[in-house]
Amino acid sequence: MSYKEDDYLMISGIQHFVFCRRQWALIHIEQQWEENFRTTDGRIMHRNVHDSGFNETRGDLITTRAMAVSSAELGLSGECDAVEFRRCSDGVELFGRSGRYSVTPVEYKRGEPKTDLSDSMQLCAQAMCLEEMLCCEIPAGYLFYGETRHRFRVEFNEELRGKVRGAAEEMHRLYSQRYTPKVKRTKSCNACSLKDICLPVICGGKKASEYVAEYLKGGVE
Repeated sequence: MSYKEDDYLMISGIQHFVFCRRQWALIHIEQQWEENFRTTDGRIMHRNVHDSGFNETRGDLITTRAMAVSSAELGLSGECDAVEFRRCSDGVELFGRSGRYSVTPVEYKRGEPKTDLSDSMQLCAQAMCLEEMLCCEIPAGYLFYGETRHRFRVEFNEELRGKVRGAAEEMHRLYSQRYTPKVKRTKSCNACSLKDICLPVICGGKKASEYVAEYLKGGVE
């Protein structure tokens, strides 16, 4: 299946979707958002990284930041924090550059490595977009975490790629239906920046927008 550009969803939404489908829907369908320390700190970190005019060459390595990417197959678009192009014998050709280069996406995160696959799937989605755009194969990329000051290699195997495809398909299905999943309370709810919008205890299975509408009508105490 091939999506039209007007139907593309945000690559960054994969991280929200894997963490909590309801959180993803509140942000990307209902357009709800609220900052906390974690989101503010992460936004500052990405602002420092996302310099679209930045290109650095060190020997055989070219680093580009805030590179726009997209995939008609996945129906996703967004930006890579950084993409490293390293000179090699069997890579891709780059406009205005001699030789061939391998392609490696790098994603920056404020905290530490997560126990779920949300960060790895986001990075893999970026790689799949780059593969479609540049007609190449990307075996791995890196996640850099601010707390550990270390980057971790992520292998883009078929299992991870399958999870990305599955997530993208479900995101498009929910988005087309404008459906916000019901609350599934976990211990992660307390740290979520949308806790006061989602209202996991009070709101139950309602959309946040429905709760707010009832509240404004005086139907909620």
